[in-house]
Amino acid sequence: MLAIKLQRQGKKHQASYRVVVAEKRSKLGGRGVSDLGWFNPHNDKFELNKEEILRWMKVGAKPTATVHNLLVRAEVLKDKKISVHKKFVAKAKEPVTEAPVAVPVAQAPVADLSAEASAKAEAPEAEEVKAE
Repeated sequence: MLAIKLQRQGKKHQASYRVVVAEKRSKLGGRGVSDLGWFNPHNDKFELNKEEILRWMKVGAKPTATVHNLLVRAEVLKDKKISVHKKFVAKAKEPVTEAPVAVPVAQAPVADLSAEASAKAEAPEAEEVKAE
């Protein structure tokens, strides 16, 4: 698949770019099919061959996001700019069902485990009958 993309030129720390048509998966310094213009990010100047760009887009070449934004700025395309540096969007997690809240041991009610208390708990009615 063909793409309209930037090809880096220039010295270290003085990059300028050629706008070329090349295979989408080709290397950065790989050979381009056609040269469509240039872009210098240091002074924001560029020159594009609009007719050639439109011709390649009719054939099926798609611009990368950065080139798309450059074409919008040059008024070759009448479209919105594309966000190049997308922010990380966390995937929506499944709703968490509320688990029973664990009570710390220090706050848990202490059960009276004496023999008298357990006898009262088992037969409270029997004591009332004896009392009468």
